[in-house]
Order: sequence, then structure tokens, then C-alpha cells
Amino acid sequence: MELSCGVGGRTSQTAAAATALPPPAPPPAPGLLMDGESPGEEDYESLPTGASLYTHMTAGAVAGILEHTVMYPVDSVKTRMQSLQPDPKAQYNSVFEALKKIIHTEGFWRPLRGINVTMLGAGPAHALYFACYERMKRTLSDIIHDGGNSHLANGIAGSMATFLHDAVMNPAEVVKQRMQMYHSPYKTVLQCIRTVRRTEGLGAFYRSYTTQLTMNIPFQAIHFITYEFMQEQINPRRQYNPQTHIVSGAVAGAVAAAATTPLDVCKTLLNTQENMALSSVNITGHLSGMANAFRTVYQLGGVAGYFKGVQARVIYQMPSTAIAWSVYEFFKYFLTKREANKKTPC
Repeated sequence: MELSCGVGGRTSQTAAAATALPPPAPPPAPGLLMDGESPGEEDYESLPTGASLYTHMTAGAVAGILEHTVMYPVDSVKTRMQSLQPDPKAQYNSVFEALKKIIHTEGFWRPLRGINVTMLGAGPAHALYFACYERMKRTLSDIIHDGGNSHLANGIAGSMATFLHDAVMNPAEVVKQRMQMYHSPYKTVLQCIRTVRRTEGLGAFYRSYTTQLTMNIPFQAIHFITYEFMQEQINPRRQYNPQTHIVSGAVAGAVAAAATTPLDVCKTLLNTQENMALSSVNITGHLSGMANAFRTVYQLGGVAGYFKGVQARVIYQMPSTAIAWSVYEFFKYFLTKREANKKTPC
């Protein structure tokens, strides 16, 4: 009896202890890192493997529109400061002075003229851009450095994505910059498009395309390599951390912008076709070609001419790139969590 009671007691105690034990923790949702874990193939840095093309493109489109619109007034100043033969009334010493002067003499809304065509171009351009970058980065990283991050893969992926981005964005850039110039004859986007098409032909919208690519391919290569390098330094586990995305984006934007300013000056000249600048060096008709643009910039401003507007370009690019990356990384985080919650059983 005692043995029977003893066994029964132990059985009851064991059952009670088992009941008291906390339930086992559920496995971590795929795509999210837990403390002590290191990122693997399904880490946060990439959207879920099953994420649709629409998911990639939506995140990119939102990031692109915000990047270009929030800092658009500074972009207007940059375009004017890159003018090689500016009107005496449109000469500026700093970004703040330029904005103040433009608003005072031309109206409060003048720095925003052309923002609508920029939004129309930035949405689809960045949708293609980020979707291509994510896909190519994953594919090339697996080939070059299986299971790890490759700076070479990041640079190549960013360069390839630029071809798609610029094919969509270049016509919008032409219209935008012509509307940003001092004493621009265009009051609306449609007026500018119709006039340029009628007087210069459809080719005018892609006259600076090769220069744009020549500028943006090194820009994006430097940009992505710097961003990924900064993330390795300050966010090595690649978790969602808004501060690190902002800092990394700002540093990447500043470095890439400063390094490629000479190409941006040439692009602006090809897009705007400044009459005063071209006539001063006896150029009739329309200037085309990167080599001609480089030669003309040097004739008009020497070596210093290649760095006109560098301050405005860096000031514009730092917050723009920080905004783009922080918004894009947020969408990646949000969409990854939503995907993980769908896979987690109730």
C-alpha cells in the first residue's frame, strides 16, 4: 500500500510539475533575428524569399517619391547654382541665401515648380530601381560570396539598377530642370513637354541619357558600397534600426554626390541648354554628347566649373538619401514582419 501510495504520489507530483512548466517558446518568425543569432540567408536585410515583385516595387516607389519631394527646393537651388553663365539676378553664394532670394523675388511656390513631373517620374523609376537592386544583389552575392555580403555584388547590382531608373527618370529630369531655371519660359509641365518636343524633337528628352548614366553608374556604385559598408560597421547584425539607416544613407549620399559633381554639372548643361553659356563660346544649335559638355564646361569655368553647386548637391543628397533608405528599410521591416506573421500558426 505504501509503495502504491508512494508511486501514486510521485506520479501526481510529476504531473503537477509538468503542468506548472511554462510552454515551450515558439520558434522565431522567419526573417527576424533573435538575441545571440547572426544573420543568415533569410535575415531581415532581404525581403522574404516569397515576396512578390509588387512588394519590392511598392517599397521602392514610396521611398523614391519621398526622397525627391522632401528636398525638392534644395534641388531647385542646385540646378541654378550649376548654371555656367547665370543671370546677375540669379547669382547665389549659399543654399539658404538662394532659397530666401528666390522666395522673395519670385514667389513662395517658385522653388517647387516642376515637382509634379518629378513625382510622376520618381515613383516608377525607383520601383524598378530597388526591385532590380534587391534581386541582383542576392543573385550576385550568392555567386561571388556564397552566404555573405559582397561589396562588388552591391556595386554591380546598383549599377545595373541605374539603367532602368534613368530610362524612366531622364525625361522627367529634362522637364524639371528647365522649369527650375531662372526666367524659365515654361509655366506648366505640359507646356514644357510640348514646346521641347516641337522645337527639339523627342530626342531632346534623352539628350543627356549617356551623361546621366555616366554620372549615375559611379554614383550608385559608390552609394551602395558606402551604405553597405556603413551598415557593416554600425549595424553588423542587420536588424531594423532607423538611426543606422539614416546615418548610413546620409554618409553614402554625401560621398557619392561630392565625387560625381563634375558629371552632374555636365548633365545640367545638356538638360538646360543654357543659351547665354552656349553663345558665349560660339556654339549654335543644341549641345549634345558628354565629351562636348565636358569641353564646354572647362571653356566657361575651368576646373572650378566642374564643381559648381557642389555644396547644394551634397546638402540635397545627404537628407534625400537618408530619407530614401530609412523609408525603404522601414517598408522592408514592415513587410517582412507581416509575411512572418502570416506563416506563424495561431
